[in-house]
Amino acid sequence: MRILVTGGAGFIGSHLIDRLMEQGHEVLCLDNFYTGHKRNIEKWLGHPYFECIRHDITEPIRLEVDRIYHLACPASPVHYQFNPVKTIKTNVIGTLHMLGLAKRVKARFLLASTSEVYGDPLVHPQTEEYWGNVNPIGIRSCYDEGKRVAETLTFDYHRNNGVDIRVARIFNTYGPRMFENDGRVVSNFVVQALQGIPLTVYGDGSQTRSFCYVSDLVEGLMRLMEGDYIGPVNLGNPVEYTILELAQTIQKMVNPNADIAFKPLPQDDPKKRQPDISRAKTYLGWEPLVPLQEGLTKTIADFEERLNASR
Repeated sequence: MRILVTGGAGFIGSHLIDRLMEQGHEVLCLDNFYTGHKRNIEKWLGHPYFECIRHDITEPIRLEVDRIYHLACPASPVHYQFNPVKTIKTNVIGTLHMLGLAKRVKARFLLASTSEVYGDPLVHPQTEEYWGNVNPIGIRSCYDEGKRVAETLTFDYHRNNGVDIRVARIFNTYGPRMFENDGRVVSNFVVQALQGIPLTVYGDGSQTRSFCYVSDLVEGLMRLMEGDYIGPVNLGNPVEYTILELAQTIQKMVNPNADIAFKPLPQDDPKKRQPDISRAKTYLGWEPLVPLQEGLTKTIADFEERLNASR
């Protein structure tokens, strides 16, 4: 098949491209390199089945494809809050353009939505039926509400125009190629521990997250795209950890002498986050397989290599 991956040079997008290329598909990577990086797709540059197009999806583009994995959007608070208007334009106008493309060429369209649509949830764990608790005027809303609108558009194109859609709600994902400075807990803790500086825990560290290794997530996305269920489907690891537990785990693995420093909790930071993955198990036959310790070992090795190379 001819497959378009928007945000293909990013963390998750590049791992998805690896899998699609290994399966022998023709892959188009679309990226404006705002948070993506050429090194993530370097090994495919020059391959006859691979094409990389530098393009911002807030501008229209005409392509012929069979599948669209729509992943383009800064996904870490540091990046999506840097230019919030750009973030919401990417989520709304960018998604409109990609849905218009899917409609025109009759491609199947998969939206990479997010667990952030649940906001700071009042229901735990979160099922897909939960409508969420989102602050529409907060500093995170450019992303949270942007993705909620992206879901609205996707379902409206499906109902009104018959576009073949899939919607994935992605929970915290980690692994090699994460940005060093993306402000997410795994990358923060690993980089701080490797540099021998205190690990920054916001609040008292009792807030929880669930961490899914990137290869597990990519498998879930591909099963969703090629299955019959349109979603939305939660894709994440249902094993819940407190932020303090994660900090202590990484501290032990990288630098037992590193300190832990506590700082105030940012605005609208969710207190709990854990996916109910019953739908993914039922409709996709999917659940995560990589345990945290194993995933962290690979992630730490990747960060170490990059930090050493940049010294």
